[in-house]
Amino acid sequence: MQHTLDEDTSQDDVLKLIDELNTDDSIHGILVQLPLPAHVDEQAVTQAISPAKDVDGFHFINIGKLSSGNTADAFVPCTPAGCMLMIEENLGADLSGLNAVVIGRSNIVGKPMASLLLQANATVTVTHSRTKDLPDVVRQADIVVAAVGRANMVTADWIKPGAIVIDVGINRVESTVDGETQSKLTGDIDYDSVCEVAAAVTPVPGGVGPMTIVMLMANTLRAARLASGLDVN
Repeated sequence: MQHTLDEDTSQDDVLKLIDELNTDDSIHGILVQLPLPAHVDEQAVTQAISPAKDVDGFHFINIGKLSSGNTADAFVPCTPAGCMLMIEENLGADLSGLNAVVIGRSNIVGKPMASLLLQANATVTVTHSRTKDLPDVVRQADIVVAAVGRANMVTADWIKPGAIVIDVGINRVESTVDGETQSKLTGDIDYDSVCEVAAAVTPVPGGVGPMTIVMLMANTLRAARLASGLDVN
């Protein structure tokens, strides 16, 4: 069920709708499309969603459960969860002895990604715009997750040979061809050059994006099973 509101809808009306959905037993998952208009407080809206229906995993209760490793009845943010599935496909569920570097410290990707990697026994470094000698730090990583929002920032000389590289960035880059302006989506990784060094690299588009959608559906199914008292493992 989709609720499309006008851009000038008041914050009170948005919160009223969320409250109605929270109390509707036929609704098991609630997702608010971000970003919101400037007059609407994003945190107020995301925290108004019942933690039991927060399939995006943005509520502080779900974030706290993830950070503490108590995820039996919690929802993990969809993008990091999808990234972990791809990492596990290549390296297995136990990442003991492996170094992981997360580029970016956002609440949506960077921080929950680090929590998931820690739970899988990786040694994790979270980097950001103030990290000293960032390329040197990334070169130590067996796993690189780039979620910083700078097109083609990570080049082949940053990557350890044989590393697994997950590109979460989505950047629209414009170029002029025969006098016509064209745009394309690209990630934070310089894909063509990194492919020559890494063992596996996710493309943009077509890599992390589809996994995010899959995990959203998985979280929604999980919410329905939890609400019905069914096993979710």
